[in-house]
Amino acid sequence: MISIRNLCVELGDFTLKDASLDVEDGEYMVVVGPSGAGKTVLLETIAGLFHPRRGEIRLRGRDVTRLSPEERHVSIVYQDHALFPHLSVRDNILFGLRMRKTDAKQSRQAFSRAVELFNIAALLDRDPTTLSGGERQKVALARALCVSPDVLLVDEPLSSLDPRTREEIEAELQRLHRALDVTTLHVTHNFEEAVALGDRIAVIGEGEVKQVGTPEDIFRKPNSEFVAGFAMSRNIYPGELCAADAGRRGFKSGNLLFYLENGNAAGNRAVIRPEDVMLLPREVLPNGGNTFAGEIVRIADRGSTLYVDVQLPPVITALATRHTFREMNLKTGMRVGVCFDASSVHVFQE
Repeated sequence: MISIRNLCVELGDFTLKDASLDVEDGEYMVVVGPSGAGKTVLLETIAGLFHPRRGEIRLRGRDVTRLSPEERHVSIVYQDHALFPHLSVRDNILFGLRMRKTDAKQSRQAFSRAVELFNIAALLDRDPTTLSGGERQKVALARALCVSPDVLLVDEPLSSLDPRTREEIEAELQRLHRALDVTTLHVTHNFEEAVALGDRIAVIGEGEVKQVGTPEDIFRKPNSEFVAGFAMSRNIYPGELCAADAGRRGFKSGNLLFYLENGNAAGNRAVIRPEDVMLLPREVLPNGGNTFAGEIVRIADRGSTLYVDVQLPPVITALATRHTFREMNLKTGMRVGVCFDASSVHVFQE
């Protein structure tokens, strides 16, 4: 459906560098990365708002690299919704159909379907400035989908919403994608949002596509420190592969030896996700590999969970529930044990 090859876009001091990405027909692809990474530039170049210095964009097999936005048959929804304040909700939704000079019968059908999909009949005569953030987002999506685009481009649709409304619109996006099966490219800086929505995820940083894969691939098997760090893996250690006892493979980082699961790739970095690290009283540490004792040097409270830094050395971070925190009476300066499975250690080459 979407095929991007070696796309280079120069905008002032920023360059999108030789980006390549394929999005399958009906797929929900999420492009995720920090602010300034190039996500919106990529989205707007696909939409035709920027022309690349080099590279190619194909939609449904058609080369659209130099076509105008109107010729591409895509719709884009921005984080600020970009509704026309001088038009009613009804006229905002009808705007694209009128611009395309869609015949009256088709317009009525498309309009009625969009209103029904989003359950916004009660809003049609309202001024957009009187709507809540969630209502504005629904209207913006209805306007974008009313014209039956080949591709829906969505730019940070949840970033300006409060947490409860964000969850509601996230669920709405999932429902709509199941109902309409429209090919969607969604950009965000929020990794949790990407995991919740994406069939696949493309991580972008410093103007480059760093890794593309399923949420599980990105979450569990990052291919670089950038991806591991952005995915909040936290525990990233330099070192080298080595032989361990009983014929097992190991990874040596300083004075620590991590046991690996057979089949783990070669590399000079090991990553362990915080939620895979278990905290235990020091006196009940099990025998075997990947068990260590250390001192708690920092506890970062995140409400329902806490990040606990344990100095081994080096520091390893565990994700603890509030139940574990209370049950173990965790505090800085306390000696504890940590352990994790060999399958939790992922090795990659930096």
